[in-house]
Amino acid sequence: MNIPAKPYPTGISEQLEPLVRRVLAGNPSPYTYTGTQTYLVGMGADVAVIDPGPAEDAHIDAIIAAIGDARVTAICCTHTHRDHSPAAAPLARQTGAPIIGCAPLVLADDGPRADEAFDKSYAPDRIMGDGEQLSGDGWTLEAIATPGHTSNHLCYAVVESGAVFTGDHVMGWSTSVISPPDGDMADYMASMQKMYERGDRIYYPAHGPAVEKPRQLVRGMMGHRKQRERQILRHLESGLTQITDMVPFMYKGLDPRLFGAAGRSVLAHLIDLENRNIVASNGDDWKLV
Repeated sequence: MNIPAKPYPTGISEQLEPLVRRVLAGNPSPYTYTGTQTYLVGMGADVAVIDPGPAEDAHIDAIIAAIGDARVTAICCTHTHRDHSPAAAPLARQTGAPIIGCAPLVLADDGPRADEAFDKSYAPDRIMGDGEQLSGDGWTLEAIATPGHTSNHLCYAVVESGAVFTGDHVMGWSTSVISPPDGDMADYMASMQKMYERGDRIYYPAHGPAVEKPRQLVRGMMGHRKQRERQILRHLESGLTQITDMVPFMYKGLDPRLFGAAGRSVLAHLIDLENRNIVASNGDDWKLV
């Protein structure tokens, strides 16, 4: 999907449904779409903030303006890439709210990325486990553990409305980046199956438009990943043994500058296949077992 032309509604509080508002950060890119979307849950005496985003003064000011006179019960992050969590600390200092949600995670960057590196500043006051809840005036958030994109990824469901904040796990405009060593294809597929079985009403991703037919999209994305796996096996059968040989055939039309990042996804598939004893590796070479 192409990124829409500017202007974007950056810094504006948009009401999406009775319990949900959105504030768009000014960090558009080919990997963040029109930017990171910060969500506010609640319209009463208190609110929760989901994915505060990058630590940009203008964005933090816009969040504070949207909060108004309400008390912030919690600042929640889906994961700790730098387009999602750095604003948590300065927002916590200004509001006095605790940072509650995903676990901290910092890894060295060992290859080409198609997303942001990890946020070293993230320090939660409380880590939420799968199924744990927090609540405020007329709203309840439930954490859904969804490892895959990162091992610490959480989605958050609004119990009262059937809406889910999906971070980077499910987005309508792009598939999620799965980049080893932390990104894990088997975990991602299990998390997608978990989301499919929930049957929630609507998804609000951190980037891009709302997903109004979640189960249909999730089913299609799982099918897409299985198709990629079949492509890899066919290339191995034809004698291609290295990721760099497969990528141009698997991602026809892709800007060659992005081949390195695409190769990370292929690697994630190959590691999953190796763990299932379908392929084996010898350095950079791969073969069928």
